[in-house]
Amino acid sequence: MRRRTSPLSRRTAPQYRWAVLSLTWPAALAWRLGRHGLDPVGSSSAAEVVATLVAVAAQLDPASAELGVRTRCRGSAPGDVARALADGTLVSTFAFRGAVHLMTPDTAAVHLALRAASRMWERPGWQSHYALAPDDWPALRAAVREALADGPLTRAELAAAVTAEGRYAHLGTAFTDPSATFLKPFAWQGDLSLGPSRDGRMTLQGLATHPGWPGLPALEDAGPRAVEAYVRAYGPASAANLAHWLSQGLGVRQTQLRAWVGVCGERLTTVSVDGEERWVHRDDLDGLAAARPSDAVRLLPRYDQWVLGPGTADERVVPPAVRARVSRGADLVLVGGVVARTWTVAGGTVTTSCDADAPAPRGLDEEVARLAAILGRPLDRATVEP
Repeated sequence: MRRRTSPLSRRTAPQYRWAVLSLTWPAALAWRLGRHGLDPVGSSSAAEVVATLVAVAAQLDPASAELGVRTRCRGSAPGDVARALADGTLVSTFAFRGAVHLMTPDTAAVHLALRAASRMWERPGWQSHYALAPDDWPALRAAVREALADGPLTRAELAAAVTAEGRYAHLGTAFTDPSATFLKPFAWQGDLSLGPSRDGRMTLQGLATHPGWPGLPALEDAGPRAVEAYVRAYGPASAANLAHWLSQGLGVRQTQLRAWVGVCGERLTTVSVDGEERWVHRDDLDGLAAARPSDAVRLLPRYDQWVLGPGTADERVVPPAVRARVSRGADLVLVGGVVARTWTVAGGTVTTSCDADAPAPRGLDEEVARLAAILGRPLDRATVEP
């Protein structure tokens, strides 16, 4: 190893000099597999898994979200996520890209502070569409919190409670719009989260009385915390990875992002991964230095955080040959941390496929058996399709 100052750190952080760790991508992904509880499979609770991943997307398919969590836990049970939501160790809220995510209360507060900072509800389009001026929002937020003080309500019930006051009468359809667009600023500002489904209908619950809700931190505190959380979960991370997560995901400006990386200072450093400079947290350097390539095979559900964290454009995780299928929601076959195939299950049979005439990875049968145990039903592996 040689001592030098990373060009990446020169652009975004104070001038530190240190020996730069060099490692290969297979080793780096093996470290990340361990961090995610995928190799070896972890012993964490559902809430601990979600905390490590920062967030778990749950809007399109809650069952897939739970499978993604349980795949990372030894000895998990059906309903673990629902129980964590019920006991308050997890919350479900509108977060990245406005979609529903599972997060711990502390992590949600940090990232919602970033999303709220954009103040989207003050944009001219929002003001004209909802006939609300910026100074109308404090009283409206208070009315929503008061309506939810006694427990979860459906969107229709919340609309009826709030619009009973004449000045909000025009907002009835905004509260019940299936897109839930109008509800999101209330979530971002810490007024509400999603409650338990009632007869298949979404409910909303107040956060003011949530025992684990810490309130939104100041933006200058939340920003560096969000940067460090991401790098610890998805490092070694590039500037593009970080922008995908916080700029595209939460609307953080690039200038803010660069400033927060600078605030992190020597808690972040760079490593060389097959010649590419990437950020890592200094506390993870020893683990990265000891990492060795993994050949672990894992069956992950669609839209799993393994690919959503770095983004499907990261070719180190999602090769171009499978990116289109991954983006469309295919279930994932990981080999050593790389999406090598996709899988489907029909009639108790798991079928994997890829875009090349490649043999099935060793360990696939064992992973199908593990999936069957998680799902609680027998599964067979079919002939692998090209």
